[in-house]
Amino acid sequence: MRIALINENSQAAKNAMIEASLKKVVEPMGHEVVNYGMYTADDACQLTYVKIGLLACILLETGAADYVVTGCGTGEGAMLACNAFPGVLCGHLCDPSDGYMFAHINDGNCVALPFAKDFGWGAELKLEMIFQQLFGFGHGQGYPKERVIPEQRNKKILDEVKKITHRKLIDILHDIDQTFLKETISGEHFAAYFYPNCKCDEVAAYLKSL
Repeated sequence: MRIALINENSQAAKNAMIEASLKKVVEPMGHEVVNYGMYTADDACQLTYVKIGLLACILLETGAADYVVTGCGTGEGAMLACNAFPGVLCGHLCDPSDGYMFAHINDGNCVALPFAKDFGWGAELKLEMIFQQLFGFGHGQGYPKERVIPEQRNKKILDEVKKITHRKLIDILHDIDQTFLKETISGEHFAAYFYPNCKCDEVAAYLKSL
C-alpha cells in the first residue's frame, strides 16, 4: 500500500518526526510512505487544511496513493476538509484504539491526527502506537467481531451515498479557484511523486496544463 503523508502549515515543523514514526511502523509491513510535505514551516508551498482536503482527494481518486495520513493542530479541520471531497473517507484519530476501530469499523482511506493538541512528551510513541493499530491488523474485519456484517454493509452504503452526493474530481478541478488549485499542487516534490503513480490520464493532463 502506498501511504501519502501530508502536513499543513501550522504543524509543518513536525513533518520529519511524523514521517519517521510512520515509516518505522509501516515499512516493515511492506507499505511505502510518500511524503508530500509540507517539510518545513518556510516551504514555498503553504498547505492549509482546506488544501489538504483537495490534495488528499487528488491522490486517492487518481490512485496515486492508497491511503492518506494527515492532520492539523486538532485534526478536526483536516478531517472536515478531507471529507468535503469525493473519494475520501477520513477519520479523526486521537489514540491507538481510534486507529484500530476506524480501520475495522469504518474502513476508510484517510486519517487526520491532532499534531498540536495533547501532543507533548512521548508524542512519537503515541504516533507509533496509533499507526500500529491502524495499519497492523488488516481492515474491515469489524469491531466487535460479531458486528462485522452490519458494519461492512454500512460501509458499502456510505460509499454509494458519497458517489451520489459528491461530484467528479475532474469537474471540481475545472470549477475550483485555479490559483488555489495551483498552490495546492505546487509542493517541492509533487510532480515527481504524483505523475508516475497517477492512474487517471485526464486529471494528470489537466494538472500539467496548469
